[in-house]
Amino acid sequence: MVRERYLQQLDLLKESVLSLGEMSELVFRDSMEAVINLDVELAGKTLALEPEVDKLEERIEASVFDLLALQQPMASDLRLVVSALKISADFRRIVGLSINIAKIPGKFEGGHIKPLIDTKKMADIATYMLENSLKSFETQDAELAKVAASRDEEVDKLFYAVWVELIEMMAKDTSVISKATYLLFLIRYIERISDHCCNICESVVYLATAERIKLN
Repeated sequence: MVRERYLQQLDLLKESVLSLGEMSELVFRDSMEAVINLDVELAGKTLALEPEVDKLEERIEASVFDLLALQQPMASDLRLVVSALKISADFRRIVGLSINIAKIPGKFEGGHIKPLIDTKKMADIATYMLENSLKSFETQDAELAKVAASRDEEVDKLFYAVWVELIEMMAKDTSVISKATYLLFLIRYIERISDHCCNICESVVYLATAERIKLN
């Protein structure tokens, strides 16, 4: 009976982390859609999801501490518990960054100062990384985690290209400084989301293989 309850707790912990990951995907996707389309209503709905995310993270933390304090998990299970805590923290940071993105549409009255072509490419790659980091956790697939993390370099290259373009725009036309600054924040948030995906992938590799590696 005790063993059965222990296994149920482990399953519930994993399911909760997966739910948090799915929430992070939703919040990031909707926040980017809100920015691209300057959809203030969608941005507001996205912002309203943060309390639900906080409750889910708190439930994960409580489950982890309960397992560590009361169940004394074996080595492989201990990796799952520790990795779940770290991964959930990264998913929560992704949500926080996405919430910051969702605050941007309200700053763009009158439309964008430039097409967000490369910015959308950054977001698409980060979305791929987020989806596959979550999938790699679900399946404990270290190779998928490494593939997902390998795309971080593409995000970094696009970040620097857009950053240079925006700086040049501000130098030529001071009237765009305010909006260009928010776009600089936007690409920085996307770049940080990519980094957190790499952190998740590192945790998955540790969970699956007990190997600690750096992927970004």
